[in-house]
Formats: sequence, structure tokens, C-alpha cells
Amino acid sequence: MLDTFKIYDELKENFGEQAASKLTEVLGQIYQDLSDAVTKKEFNELKEVVADLAEAQKRTEQRLDELTVCVNELAEAQKRTEQRVNELAEAQKRTEQRLDELTVRVNELAEAQKRTEQRVNELTEAQKRTEQRVNELTEAQKRTEQRLEELAQAQKQTEIQLQKLTRRVGNIEEQLGGISNTIGYSLEDRSFEPLKKLLEDEFAVKVPRLIRRNIVYPSGKFDEINIYGEGYKNGGEIVVIGESKAQFGLKDVKHFLKLLERVKKHLNKPIFPLALAYQFHPRAEEELRKHKIKYYWSYELK
Repeated sequence: MLDTFKIYDELKENFGEQAASKLTEVLGQIYQDLSDAVTKKEFNELKEVVADLAEAQKRTEQRLDELTVCVNELAEAQKRTEQRVNELAEAQKRTEQRLDELTVRVNELAEAQKRTEQRVNELTEAQKRTEQRVNELTEAQKRTEQRLEELAQAQKQTEIQLQKLTRRVGNIEEQLGGISNTIGYSLEDRSFEPLKKLLEDEFAVKVPRLIRRNIVYPSGKFDEINIYGEGYKNGGEIVVIGESKAQFGLKDVKHFLKLLERVKKHLNKPIFPLALAYQFHPRAEEELRKHKIKYYWSYELK
């Protein structure tokens, strides 16, 4: 007798309640139809076949579960792939945009290169002209150096002539200085006596005698005094200091003023300054009056 409950329980574990119920019903019907024609051995074999089918069904469902997991994993991988493809598509867009920008830049650089090459050609031509000009200047420099050498030789000759002329001028100045000194000494010699009278008459300065004298300073330096005299004025001591020149110029006045400062500091006495000359420069006269220095023309001594 067929145990439908046991069959149902076994089928339910593998096919579920609804399928197990249906299969149990079918098997029951088959069993009823074949009970007279099928032997027990055959039926048992049929049960084994059904059992094998059940095991195969389990393995199929297990494989289906595994396939389901794999499909899910493939679906996730597909999503990631699609996302990556989208990212690559965006990157491709940016790459194409960058390529467009680079293309524009390359075109600009190509144009710049053309201009650079043109400029280089222009500079090359300019360099050729410069080199030609340098060669011309080099030749001119050679001619200039040759001319300078000629001028140097001429300069040497000129310097030799100048040295000779300088020596001649020095001799002339020495001779003129001797003549000037002779004239100055002659004027001084003739002025001593007339000056003594003029000083007494005009300024009440009494000087026993006038002489030439060297005043020596503690340093060893000295000043030559053309007209020197120690006397009195209003009962007090006074020293006459005079400068005699054939021609009295502005430089002579300045020189005389410095001399008076040195002498006054050294003697520490009142000074009566005077100047004597055959001729006074107008500026010299102006300066002498400004510093209240009495001056006499040579003809006034008569």
C-alpha cells in the first residue's frame, strides 16, 4: 500500500507544499492505475528515480542560488562598469576639450614660430650689416691709430720745443725779476728820506730812519720788509711797514695784507702800513683804501 503521507513529507522538503501536494496526488493516481500491472520491485525503482529527481532538483536549486548570487554580483559589477564608463566618457570629453585648446595653442605657437623665424632672418641680415660696419670701423680704427702714432711723434717734438721754450721763458722771467728787483730797490732807496718827511708832515709819525729788513719768525721762516722803520706817534711806539713795487696789482695787495698780519702778530706793536709804486692798478687802489692803507705814487716823493 502506498504511504502518501510519507511521500508528501519528502516531496514538501524539496518542492514546497503546493508542488508536493500535487505530486503526491499524481503519484497516488499513478499508483492506483498501475497497482495491478506494476510489480513492487518496479514501483520501488520508480521511487528511487523520484528520489534521484528530488536530489537533482536540490542541486539544481542550489546551483540556481549560486547563479543568482553570481548574477547579482555581475549586476553590481555592471553598475560599477557603467559608472566607470560614464567617468571615462566625461574624462574623454575633457580630454577632447583639452585637445581642442591644445590645438589652438599649437596653431598660435606655429604662427609665433613663423614670426620668430622671420625675426631671426631679419636679425641675421642686421648681423651681416653690423659685421660689415665693424669691419669698416676696424679699418677706420687702424687709420686712427696710425694717425695717433703720428700725432704722438708730433707731440714729442712739441714737448721738446715746449721744454726749450719753458727754459727760455724761465730765463726771461729770471732776468725780468732781476730787473724788477733792481727797479724796486732803486725806488726804495730813493724813498726813505722823502717818506720820513711825508709821514711826519701828514701823520705826525716820526721815524729816525727807514731801512730794508728781514723779520725772522720762531719757525725759521722770514719775511723781507721793503720799508721798515721804528718810530713814535703821539708819544707811543709805532712800526712802519711798507711794500714797494714797480707795479702794484690786486695780487700784491692780498700778499701785503697777509704779510701785515704775520708781522703784527710777531711784533705785537701798532703798525703803520704803506705802499709805494710807480703804478697802481685801479682795483689795487680800491683795496688799499678799503683797508685804510696809505699808498704813494713814486712821483709824490718829489
